[in-house]
Amino acid sequence: MTTAEHPTVRPAHASLRRARELFLLGRQPPDGTPEDVVAAWRRARFFGVRHDAPGPATCAPPPPPAPRSPLLDAARPVLERIAPVLGAGQTSLVLTDARLRVLWASGKGPGPACPDLSERAVGHNSAALALHTRRRAEVHGPEHFLDLWQEVSAVSVPVRAPETGQPLGTVTVATGLCGADGPHPGAPLAEAAAGAVETELLARSRAAERVLLDAYLRAAGEESRAVVGLDGRNRFVSRAAERLLPPEGLEALERETAALVREGAGGSGRSAERGGDAVPVGPSVSYRVRLPDGAGCTAVLTPVAHLGAVVGAVAVLEPVGSVAAVPAARSEVGLAGRSVPWRHAVGRAVELARSAGPVLLVGERGTGKTVLARELAPDAVTVDAAERETGGRLEELPDGRPVLVRHAERLAASDTAALNTLLASRPGVPLLVTHTPGASPGPCLQRLLDTLAARSVTLPALRERPDDVRELLTALTPRPAPGRPPLTWTLDALRALEQYAWPGNVTELAHMARALAEHRRSTGPVRRAELPDPVREGPAPRPLSPMEHAERAAILDALRLHGGNKARTAAALGIGRATLYRKLRGYRA
Repeated sequence: MTTAEHPTVRPAHASLRRARELFLLGRQPPDGTPEDVVAAWRRARFFGVRHDAPGPATCAPPPPPAPRSPLLDAARPVLERIAPVLGAGQTSLVLTDARLRVLWASGKGPGPACPDLSERAVGHNSAALALHTRRRAEVHGPEHFLDLWQEVSAVSVPVRAPETGQPLGTVTVATGLCGADGPHPGAPLAEAAAGAVETELLARSRAAERVLLDAYLRAAGEESRAVVGLDGRNRFVSRAAERLLPPEGLEALERETAALVREGAGGSGRSAERGGDAVPVGPSVSYRVRLPDGAGCTAVLTPVAHLGAVVGAVAVLEPVGSVAAVPAARSEVGLAGRSVPWRHAVGRAVELARSAGPVLLVGERGTGKTVLARELAPDAVTVDAAERETGGRLEELPDGRPVLVRHAERLAASDTAALNTLLASRPGVPLLVTHTPGASPGPCLQRLLDTLAARSVTLPALRERPDDVRELLTALTPRPAPGRPPLTWTLDALRALEQYAWPGNVTELAHMARALAEHRRSTGPVRRAELPDPVREGPAPRPLSPMEHAERAAILDALRLHGGNKARTAAALGIGRATLYRKLRGYRA
């Protein structure tokens, strides 16, 4: 929940009344009238709102009965505890949903009650403004479009979903007309009420999430079963399901589950999207869902209930057609990836390794040269030139056992010369060499690279094969501790991971996945907001200088520390808000 900043001095009510009168007469409001208020009046006129509506019955037609509202279920006990503090004065407490329909109201407010607070129904008001700006908002007296609310001051605070931060509705405190200076006196009450509702939503979400996780673990049984647990926000996906289910199939399951949760019943008679269908399995409990063409499997979907409502579903996947005969894809990091550049490089390396002779693997740091080499020759003796000299380890080559020489660019001159001599006398020696291009090689190393050039493979950087990021995450993420769900990712987070340039390549991706698996405290799929700043923000569209890189990193750290509040960030950095906005725009120029 974010508190808005408000000017310490508002335009006087008298000047706003005069501006409103001129506007209603079709004349231009005087200079100094807030542009946002005039724009709101124009919208109300465009929507056909009557400023002289005689009573609440004309504010809007009563909305149709809303389905069971999780927001109202969570908010009702909170608001009923707060309502007694309103006293006998002209104060009301109101809860709306994200469509600005009034779900709950209490107190004797100064103005008439209205079932719909959208601008299309009643014009400018604090609830609509708070939902639009996603922060606390106040509207006083003549800022309203309706005559009925000219003596009303109201403050509204958005209520956010605990998992996504998206606004679910608003809490409003309305009183008689307040002075033009300072914040609305009901602001602390509105903020406290919204915060308490969010806390209750989080507690209920965690309880429902635990029920879903228990159902997923029961269905998963052993790790070989392909099982997915979903509730529209969270995903629990077994390793077998990750290998079997393509992204479009997972998205279809999420849509089907979201529909089940919305309907609150087993979804009887529903049809899966993209041409699928739902066929009851058993006594109206589970449903066989045909996934999109090409998914290669079907899913038996079982709703999961909590406190009398459907909170998610567990899907057990079953292969169809020839998929049952296809072995599970290998999850080893060395061979993980299905993109054309990667499969071409791996195929070339495998082909070279099958014939007698050395193999040179070239690529940026972290592209997986060593891991791939160990896949090609699992019993190879490893010599790391970055740590020690090759010394007598090359003596094992005549015995036929392969040797892996890492970091050829770091070889001592004497070792490079020894390798050149060996290759000159025995061109078919079983030798694997990894090389990371950098500074210009010396003549001795250049001779070695030239000798190996005919049997070399260049591994693509991770930025050149973004389609492999999802499969690499499966292979790189540590297995969860017993009783804990596997690490999964939201689609937004996956898109950010695929768009990032990964200067450290697969090694950097592995460090990130390991850090999240070991230190993450929240539950559910990893969200974009949890990713490291450079990954979450994406690469800068233009090259930045070292000073700009440092400045950008400092600003991003400060923004994260202050919850994204730019005013507090600017104050902490000792710069003005305009300067902060200009710098952020400059990084995107």
